[in-house]
Amino acid sequence: MAAETAFSDLEKVIEDRKNNPADGSYTCYLFEQGIDKVLKKVGEEAAETIIAAKNGDKELLCGEINDLIYHLMVMANICGLSLEEVSAETERRAEKIGNLKKFKTVDRES
Repeated sequence: MAAETAFSDLEKVIEDRKNNPADGSYTCYLFEQGIDKVLKKVGEEAAETIIAAKNGDKELLCGEINDLIYHLMVMANICGLSLEEVSAETERRAEKIGNLKKFKTVDRES
């Protein structure tokens, strides 16, 4: 399964859980708890991802990245941001690849 399809499918599941709550669904639990809970989970997952990367455990890192992506997608849904909008921004930024920014030279002697 291509990454694009996997993310699109996950987005559809998240939207479905929002519109059709199911008992025992973690996604529904997050929607019930609201944006503050989701933001807390995004922060926790980001920290866990950083630690997994630092520790060099590739399998754990892969799992943590997936957890982070999932929680980011729930957050995006709550904020009304679609995967299509994120993808469009990614494409826009990809056009800049190779265009190095020019940094100001600061004279630290004056």
